[in-house]
Amino acid sequence: MKHLPESSDNQPTPVIVHESDCALEQWDDPIRGKVQWRTLISADRSASKNLTCGIAELPVGGPDTVSLHKHLPVEIYYIVEGSGVLTVNDQTFEVRAGSTAYIPENASHGLVNTGLVPLRLFYVFPVDSFDQVEYVFGNQS
Repeated sequence: MKHLPESSDNQPTPVIVHESDCALEQWDDPIRGKVQWRTLISADRSASKNLTCGIAELPVGGPDTVSLHKHLPVEIYYIVEGSGVLTVNDQTFEVRAGSTAYIPENASHGLVNTGLVPLRLFYVFPVDSFDQVEYVFGNQS
């Protein structure tokens, strides 16, 4: 991760991050599903605020890739590679490389890779840090 020179007026400084420099995290269980991701920008990891983003990868062979869940902040997905089916509040949408999805706050959503290659997506939350996103899966309250 590269932080550019400090600003003299206490403004946030630009941050340049390369995906391969970020820690690989993952879920692989029946409740949350199977996905790995790298958080690129998050206040707990970089000199940033107001937005958190990263890149996630869902393996080939669903059906348990990202289980239905919800969280308070809205979320944006941009599909970088692959194809799948996104479910949002009981509606299903086919997505593929180049698709962008807006997921409303507290909407139940999940994503299944239906393609022959890993599904890679860029995600964005309007929060300072990824740890501010509280995931609720299935029947959890």
